[in-house]
Amino acid sequence: MTPLLFALPWIGVLAFLILVVRPPRELPPAKAEGVGERPRVSVIIPARNEKLNIENCVASVSRSLYPDFEIIVVDDRSDDDTAAIARALPIGNARRIRVVDGKELPVGWLGKPWACCQGFHDADGDVLLFTDADTTHGPQLLARAVAGMRDEKADLMTVLGRQIMGSFWERLVQPQVFLTMVFRFPRFERTAKNGRWRDAIANGQYILMPRTSYLAIGGHEAVRDEVVEDLALAQLVKREGLQLRVRMANKDFATRMYRSLGGIIEGWSKNILMGGLQSLPPVLRPFMFPVALTFGVGLWLVPPLVLLATFLGAGGPALFTWSATVCAISAIVFAGFTRLMGGPARYGLLYPLGAVMGNYIFLRSWIRGRNVEWKGRRYTVPDISERP
Repeated sequence: MTPLLFALPWIGVLAFLILVVRPPRELPPAKAEGVGERPRVSVIIPARNEKLNIENCVASVSRSLYPDFEIIVVDDRSDDDTAAIARALPIGNARRIRVVDGKELPVGWLGKPWACCQGFHDADGDVLLFTDADTTHGPQLLARAVAGMRDEKADLMTVLGRQIMGSFWERLVQPQVFLTMVFRFPRFERTAKNGRWRDAIANGQYILMPRTSYLAIGGHEAVRDEVVEDLALAQLVKREGLQLRVRMANKDFATRMYRSLGGIIEGWSKNILMGGLQSLPPVLRPFMFPVALTFGVGLWLVPPLVLLATFLGAGGPALFTWSATVCAISAIVFAGFTRLMGGPARYGLLYPLGAVMGNYIFLRSWIRGRNVEWKGRRYTVPDISERP
């Protein structure tokens, strides 16, 4: 019985995921309205070195069954064929596809906010959709998102979809990172509606805003030096007393964030530290690193190491029972969560390896601190401790 008592933290994690965590509701169906009854939408796609993704993204958006939209691809000074590929694509159902050659990055700006800002200045829509080049859109998605935004009178509607995980490392590491987010935001939709601006969350892969709301918060110029600009936009929306909403579109929206272990490490090293600190009040920020690292190592790495030690003759039956029980519970947690994300449940059995990589990414992000590198650019971002 004693070993099971010491397994209560892991049982608690499992209970938390089952009893507390809730995904957002699905977007409503598209409404049958005429062209004049729906707002014109400008779809803005910032793209830097996206030759592997841009054709699929733009083509999928161009097939949208929405009566009035344009697509603006901002080529953020790519070193590859991103712009040429985008220019060669047929417009499909869009009014136009325009490829904007990005201007040189101004001092004080990060790449993505600057690209989005340039796209906005070329857009003529009453509603703005900022979406990433590594996304895939179903034909009904845009109409559903606009319907959801209008139904809820949202000033920022952000949409979650499924993650495409095509490689071994994607299936192993992505669930580790997303599970960490779930502990901070177990109920995305409810959290978005509460009155605490630090609880704001947004998915930068799909942000839909009325033009008036975008201008009211200062647009991307207001978050020009933010690494996690989507979170910063959502926080601004709530701080201004505007309406933030989160919905799901699991069948109509998908993203493949990374394609290799190197990409996963580089991408999450950029986001994970700043995003975590940005969502905490200043008094708690100094404790984030030791608490998170203790949590990650203690929960997911210590038990399998102890179990390995018992196989090598260390400890006794009680220690074996405890470590085996905890490892089994942990495997169930990650098998279920990986399956929920669309990956094979069997990857849950390899969770210790995923935890090694997840903790390494977090440690790497912390060591780098304000020095951020992404897609060939290096930035030194403002000190988060100086912000409210």
